[in-house]
Amino acid sequence: MKLFQIEEPDGSPIDAAEGPGAAVGMDIAPGGTGRVAIAAGGNGEILPDADGERTLRARELMALLLGLRSRAEKQLARPVTHAVLAADGPERTGLRAAAAEAGLTVLRVIGRGAAAALAKGAAIEEAPALGAAVAAEDAMPAPSATGQA
Repeated sequence: MKLFQIEEPDGSPIDAAEGPGAAVGMDIAPGGTGRVAIAAGGNGEILPDADGERTLRARELMALLLGLRSRAEKQLARPVTHAVLAADGPERTGLRAAAAEAGLTVLRVIGRGAAAALAKGAAIEEAPALGAAVAAEDAMPAPSATGQA
């Protein structure tokens, strides 16, 4: 299932392998659990796995990040290269290094409460991931317009 279909102005699809990777929001919660979300136009959506599960559990931080990245890449059918990470306390320790090892460029690390505040009206358990996705959408550089002055 594709959440977004991006097209060139003439209506032809963009080759996902040629474009920049997607930016997602990841909530790294206590106890080795996490969620991943994507936002478009300020509206976020939690990305479930093939069985509809919205929360991923893993014992080590890098395994959690790799699992969330893989889930997003399967849902979006394109590489995921950037993330805003929402985490508190001990979950923040080593987070940037683990994300780099998982192949992610960290746009920002924000507290789970701050991320949740960005997801107005969202369910409490999903708000940090949704807010991080909104922050990722805002932090990702706009694609450069070629051929324009």
